Amino acid sequence: MGGASLDIDAVAAFLGAADLRSFTRAAEALGTTQSLVSTRVKRLEEVLGRALLQRHPRLVKLTAEGERFVPAARELLAAHERARAAFTETSERIAVGISEQAVGADAPALLARLAGHDPTLVINLTIDRSSVLEAAFERGEIDIAVTRRIGGGRVGETLRRDVFGWFAAPSLARDATAPLPLVSLMTECGLRRHAIEALGRAGISWREAFIGGGMAAVLAAVQAGLGVSPLAARIAPPGAVDVGAAGGLPALGSSEVVLRSNVATPRGNAFVRELAAAFRTAR
Repeated sequence: MGGASLDIDAVAAFLGAADLRSFTRAAEALGTTQSLVSTRVKRLEEVLGRALLQRHPRLVKLTAEGERFVPAARELLAAHERARAAFTETSERIAVGISEQAVGADAPALLARLAGHDPTLVINLTIDRSSVLEAAFERGEIDIAVTRRIGGGRVGETLRRDVFGWFAAPSLARDATAPLPLVSLMTECGLRRHAIEALGRAGISWREAFIGGGMAAVLAAVQAGLGVSPLAARIAPPGAVDVGAAGGLPALGSSEVVLRSNVATPRGNAFVRELAAAFRTAR
């Protein structure tokens, strides 16, 4: 490496590609092009004399050297952002609403990463049902809404399409003659209503097995074998299996994760790009 200096834009490009596992998504988050992100990462690798990323047609992965470099890269980028913000007199507040059915149990990790994007950006986060967040957005109470949409709708930017399934622990022994033990997020949940309507059309009886106060509780109940839960496959807990086809349960189709924003400032728009890229990244 010698005495060569590290390009902060190249470090940001590397972290973006590493976090989002895609040069395209990193470019979207950084507001630049895929080719420039790739060029910057290549330049960084040349300066360090190490291969940091493995490039595959549809996926980018860290090498062992890349894993070692990530903590130092984050510290460098955070220090750079603090230095840039040293003379910033005003902070900017953004009210964000995210549906827990859209983000699953990953909300804290997602927001922690996004908060490091701009130290002067104050994020007020609300996690609630999609219908509540849509109404709050319409009233101007939140600036950004990320919701799950089941059925039609043209308003907002589609970030991802998720397929639903009936998820349960492999150990769950279900009696096909007994009512289906249902695990759901809350009684007002749109996906719960969608699932119950599908069961009704199929003539399948069900019983309430567990209603969680949060997605983490729902996922824990599924893993514990308390029942079957209608979930997007992306947020199903590790080890859970889709028992829908084997159990003769009705198909639930898919839904869209949609972003709506009325943010107009450059700093706010940079945050929106980062948020959108994070949600578009497949888990």
